[in-house]
Amino acid sequence: MIDYQLTRTGRTVFNGVVATPLPIPMPPRPPATLETIAGSAALDEVLACLRARRPVFHSEADLQHSFALAVGEVAPEVRCRLEVPVRGSDASEYLDLLCLGPAGRTAIEFKYVTRQWSGTAGTPPEEYALRGHNAPDVARRDFLRDVARLERFCDREDQNGLALLITNEAALWRPRQRRMPTRDEEFRIHHGRELSGTLLWAGGSFPDNTRVLRGAYMLTWRPYTQLEDSSNEFRCLAVFITPNPAQPQPPHEA
Repeated sequence: MIDYQLTRTGRTVFNGVVATPLPIPMPPRPPATLETIAGSAALDEVLACLRARRPVFHSEADLQHSFALAVGEVAPEVRCRLEVPVRGSDASEYLDLLCLGPAGRTAIEFKYVTRQWSGTAGTPPEEYALRGHNAPDVARRDFLRDVARLERFCDREDQNGLALLITNEAALWRPRQRRMPTRDEEFRIHHGRELSGTLLWAGGSFPDNTRVLRGAYMLTWRPYTQLEDSSNEFRCLAVFITPNPAQPQPPHEA
């Protein structure tokens, strides 16, 4: 088990620069079946545990595995399963992580979008070489695809969903400054944005990119990790999807 008194006050070294984990406000614990993981673990507790061990990740798969370990630290009664096949679909679909607890289940999809960066992080220091994805519009589209998929997957009363994005790409959490419309205008996911209904890519010119959301989501970005010299910062976006077993599901996406 993690010694929280020690790890939460510990420091991380990034390429010789001391990094200070940003404080995350701890809101009141939500109802067990709505905004907790498997009805047992509050997301902020899991993120605090995760951050203490892993301020940076090598890849999305690394994030998935590390998050599952953090859930186990916070709520040992919860079982975590990676890459779970989703039945009842014509196509092969897999869920990144399924958390199973005595009070409920949570289906989780992850996105890890990075700008290029290399250095050391963690205790003891570990070397990282992050590649740049250089496509914020595609990252927005894919994240909202995860939200729409989770709305389909949460078709039982005891299963909620969580779409989780961790990134050091500031363009994702900042509002757009230019006034000219962009093809991903309806897919913006900056802090304070509310998303709902039908989202069209380039005004509907690319039907395969259309996303239809049954829920309404107010987007709130959390701090994750930041260097003291502000040369690099990671933030986290979490969207919880409530269970809705009676809701007719939209057509399957290719």
